[in-house]
Amino acid sequence: VEVNGRKITFLDTPGHEAFTAMRARGAKATDVAVLVVAADDGVMPQTIEAIAHARAAGVPIVVALNKIDKPNANPELTKKQLAEQGLLIEEWGGDVVCVPVSAKRKQRIPELLENILIVAEMLELKANTYAPATGVVIEAGLDKTKGPLATILVKNGTLKPGDVVVVGDTWGKLKAMFNEKGKRVKEAPPATPVKILGLESVPQAGDTLSVVTSEREAKTLSQKRREKQQQSLSPLRAVSLEQLFAQIQEGKVKELNIILKTDVQGSIEPIKDFLEQLETEEIKVKVIHSGSGMATESDVLLALASKGIIIGFNTQTNPGAKRLAEMEGVDIRYYEVIYDLVDDVKKALKGMMAPTYVDVVEGHAEVRTIFPSDKFGRVAGVYISDGKMSRDALVKVIRQGKILHQSTLSSLKRFKENVKEVSAGFECGIGIEGFNQFEVGDIIEAYRKERAR
Repeated sequence: VEVNGRKITFLDTPGHEAFTAMRARGAKATDVAVLVVAADDGVMPQTIEAIAHARAAGVPIVVALNKIDKPNANPELTKKQLAEQGLLIEEWGGDVVCVPVSAKRKQRIPELLENILIVAEMLELKANTYAPATGVVIEAGLDKTKGPLATILVKNGTLKPGDVVVVGDTWGKLKAMFNEKGKRVKEAPPATPVKILGLESVPQAGDTLSVVTSEREAKTLSQKRREKQQQSLSPLRAVSLEQLFAQIQEGKVKELNIILKTDVQGSIEPIKDFLEQLETEEIKVKVIHSGSGMATESDVLLALASKGIIIGFNTQTNPGAKRLAEMEGVDIRYYEVIYDLVDDVKKALKGMMAPTYVDVVEGHAEVRTIFPSDKFGRVAGVYISDGKMSRDALVKVIRQGKILHQSTLSSLKRFKENVKEVSAGFECGIGIEGFNQFEVGDIIEAYRKERAR
């Protein structure tokens, strides 16, 4: 978008964790985060999450208060809700720019653009158009006809076709560049997004681009980066609670960042208060994001970027987030009693972490039908969606993300025959000790306890 000869490039993030994903990989793509809040809906859970991610990315926030034309719009209530989240707008004595707009009627959009430029001026954002270009990868992929393609946001200098570049651990000589409309361009000055053609392989989102003097230098530099990455498979890997507190003891860390997820909204404030009361003069305990429901991929990315941990109280982690946490090394702790949670953190702060046990998931089953049973009252007919169900496994009954019951299997049958285990892709009948109030759609999670350290 061009405003009086000055350009603003917008990255429309389909998920606000994009801020954090970039930061987690060591590159900050955005200078300013524009938080769009609907004046009729007010601050929603996803708004709170977006605020947490923008803060983790370390970028200033400009609020676009949208839908002010709607008859049920309540801008003042929305401003109050923003203040409760720590975003105090300028007219209320804070430092956050807030512009009421109507995207549908195109009201006050120019004012929003002007305010973004004012914030940029205050940040004293500058670039040298004559320097060798540097940039960051926004996204990348493999085109069937063109080969590796990467969308680059130029941060400094001017990028041109023919430049030899190193991007992450790959390199290439640029054959062509395309703008956001797919048209070829001859140069890309600072803050310009372009799609580049000519790389040897597909880079990762968040990788940095730099122009070098020769192909020989590019090959050498990319090879060194590849070797370094192989030596340390995950250089940006998060640290566990034990590692964090070891660093605290050594004086390397002065802050413990926590992402708190609970089963119900009402549990958040008391737990948050308990945790924040544990901080000392040397170490600050900070709940950087909280919410009810399962821990998500977005929470894992936030923990990775902020070098924090996720604490779940009477809730679980969705399968995608669990896989991402295991891959990135993000520590997720589950608790059912508030005092155990607080005591664990308290002991850790004092360097007295006792051995703890974690739940290792073995499989999931979905309840598809319910049968009457003389012995158990009711049993569930289930489909094993992943992993396995073992006769000696511990189980949780989960309904709409909330844990209803935890115990053991009382029966496991296939075709009326008792079996020791049933694998993914098969159906079976399940009885659970002390529970028979099944509903179609319930998820049964099989797990075992394993010592964490």
